Amino acid sequence: MSAKRKKQKRNKVVLFAVEIIVLAALLVGLFVYSKLNKVDNTGEIEEKEVNIELDSETAKVLKGYTNIALFGLDNRQTGRYNGGNSDCIMIASINNDTKKVKLISVYRDTFLNVKEETYSKINSAYSYGGPTGAIAALNKNLNLDIVNYVSVDFGALVEAIDLLDGIELTLTDQEVQIMNDNYIDEINGVTGRSASKLSGGGTYTVDGVQALAYCRIRYTAGDDFKRTERQRTVLAKMIEKAKGSSIGTIGKLIDSMIDEISTSYTSGGLLDLASSVMDYELEDSHGWPFELCTGDYGSKGDLVVATDLETNVKELHEYLFGEKNNVSNTVSGISDYIKNYTGCTTEATTRFDNPLTGDDNTKTTDTGFVMSDEGDGAMQ
Repeated sequence: MSAKRKKQKRNKVVLFAVEIIVLAALLVGLFVYSKLNKVDNTGEIEEKEVNIELDSETAKVLKGYTNIALFGLDNRQTGRYNGGNSDCIMIASINNDTKKVKLISVYRDTFLNVKEETYSKINSAYSYGGPTGAIAALNKNLNLDIVNYVSVDFGALVEAIDLLDGIELTLTDQEVQIMNDNYIDEINGVTGRSASKLSGGGTYTVDGVQALAYCRIRYTAGDDFKRTERQRTVLAKMIEKAKGSSIGTIGKLIDSMIDEISTSYTSGGLLDLASSVMDYELEDSHGWPFELCTGDYGSKGDLVVATDLETNVKELHEYLFGEKNNVSNTVSGISDYIKNYTGCTTEATTRFDNPLTGDDNTKTTDTGFVMSDEGDGAMQ
């Protein structure tokens, strides 16, 4: 294997998902003000830079929430946070009154308007315009008001979970086999650890290496949809475990990840965000779009296509904010473009996973997207 391929492989081994930074953002204000000076702070982002286009009613609703963009980057070896595709994209929406948090994983292959007249996978928006460009794309396509972000590389994940003395996961036989055969030895080699392989399906307290192996699984029923679900499961387990940990353990946890973070927040801003940290409750998490098609679109590659975007954005607002707000004219225009380009309409939907209605099923199509018992589709 060439040195270049080895380096690329090493990069991907340590990748997780951006969820870990949610934990950092929520816990950091407890006692570590001096430590926050180590964070790569890029400064406040002005609203005019990030495509905020809300009508008065929608703006009023969103004022009750703090929405944060969370990015995980596929460029750990470079130490740069202003470029490269965002391997994982999430939106954390905090209800300012109740302190309840909802997390949305935006599928990285979702076909959207990533800049000006360019349509592509949403994960490329970060490559085109850094965090500001990626936030602008999320606001433009999803009718949001995001002005803050946190970006992370993933070297700290394994150590963070080990510092929490592991997390409890229930694994299937198939998941264990894939973890053992494909990931655990490789991650051990990169991280210098010696995590053991597992002996079959069941409930385990897994260490950091094993948890990372679990989060990397994508070639089972559900493909990348199921992978993002696994990542959100790990996040929930980490938050649950961290909230029951000592101040000393949390301090070590933050130390292990603080150098891996870049953010628009100042130290004071993070402290304000985390001032009610022990009151925060992870209420729910889900993947988005809720209804979609998948397929191979030539030079655009394998895409996830919202069916249709306008409907999915309205449902997203209802899920996050309790109201199905009107979408902007821009969102309507993007929705029409996507339907015309892909041919994917509401009638052609192949995957339904809607937390509002409980719909969860997948139907076979000629794209190769197939039905599984859990309602998750997999590309064959």
